[in-house]
Amino acid sequence: MDPPVAYKPVIYLYPEHKQEIKVQLDYQGELIADYPAYDEKLRGWEVIASPEGTLINKTDGKEYSYLFREGKPAQKSDYDLTKGFVVKGSETRAFLQQKLAEIGLTPKEYNEFIVYRYPKMKDNPYNLIHFAGESYTKTAPLTITPKEDSLLRVFMVFKALQEPIEVKAQTFEPFERKGFTVVERGGSEL
Repeated sequence: MDPPVAYKPVIYLYPEHKQEIKVQLDYQGELIADYPAYDEKLRGWEVIASPEGTLINKTDGKEYSYLFREGKPAQKSDYDLTKGFVVKGSETRAFLQQKLAEIGLTPKEYNEFIVYRYPKMKDNPYNLIHFAGESYTKTAPLTITPKEDSLLRVFMVFKALQEPIEVKAQTFEPFERKGFTVVERGGSEL
């Protein structure tokens, strides 16, 4: 079975002042979609970022809200699905609003996340939801220049369930946005 696609990971950049930023992504797999275009030579993007998150891509001079890409990983990730949350499909929207805010996403960031993922989850009897850490980040290392002061990478994997199962609830360290902040969010369906 092929590894699941990493759907709609996006990267938000919030520098303290307008500045040029280079984001390099060493994705361990095949990129299948990107916006703005991923620069193969650069292995990422070069943008002019503003504190509110607006990006001007240096390649095409156009404005973007974030850096987007989707990809097929080269190999299956080892997600620890013994930890996470089991949520009724009908309760998924409220759960995601609460949990993503707790993890550290702003309403703008989590609303865009929920709008994309909720339709795929709402009709499932239950969803097993796991927020991946290193099992995701090691497949998509980021190098940001200048280096960020705070970095939050949220990657949610979920699996539809017919019946609830027991899992250990995940806990999260509080995320503090300070200085130049980078936020990434994305996910996969297993």
